[in-house]
Amino acid sequence: MKQNVYNQSQFFEGYKKLRESNSGLNDVLEQPALRALLPRLEGKQILDIGCGMGQFVSYCARQGAKKVVGTDISNNMIEYANQHNKGEDTEFVCSAIEDLQFENQSFDLIVSSLVLHYVKDYREVVSKIHRWLRTGGIFIFSIEHPIVTSQNPMQGWVYNEQGQKICWPVDHYGEEGERRQSWFIDGVIKYHRKLATVVNELIKEGFQIERMEEPEATVAVLTERPELGEHGRRPPILLVKCKKGLS
Repeated sequence: MKQNVYNQSQFFEGYKKLRESNSGLNDVLEQPALRALLPRLEGKQILDIGCGMGQFVSYCARQGAKKVVGTDISNNMIEYANQHNKGEDTEFVCSAIEDLQFENQSFDLIVSSLVLHYVKDYREVVSKIHRWLRTGGIFIFSIEHPIVTSQNPMQGWVYNEQGQKICWPVDHYGEEGERRQSWFIDGVIKYHRKLATVVNELIKEGFQIERMEEPEATVAVLTERPELGEHGRRPPILLVKCKKGLS
């Protein structure tokens, strides 16, 4: 059974507070970097896989997208998204990624924000996304960086006796597969893949890699939140932009 931690009340409430406060890495690192990779959205048909609370769906609609479909495994997320992001040009679907079904060549742009590290069968999802895209369509996604997910179990920073962060250990990097993490609740399941695996599966499916990013906090952000400078010591997020070429 696919894990659905976002439907657990403790997890959902913790995550909702994080997003509503705009204090998480989504808002200060991941979303600015992702939006910088976007093509023009006007007139596009867009799929947001793992849409969460619907913020990105709403953003695309405001940019003139023809139709934006947001999907998420969590009923909590979809209910919130429907309440806060209503519009004739938006639609929300409650479904796990693995169970989604769309007609081939339905979308001009597919985006997935910090979701694919929850997916066990990455290859199958990449294959489905390739089919759903029109020729020349763009796929942009972000995941937790493989340097972050490599630890088994995922325990994070190493501290000295004074409570200072010494280093982020990269261990078990070549051991791909399930990881467990304590984040709002214990036992959150994620999947570690080597960077080579992430990229090569895209190439194998027929995607053309256009750009990769490992975002860091800007000077302006660091002025207000200097603690985010620690993310320059190890990259928390990986973004990939790729294109569906001619068959």
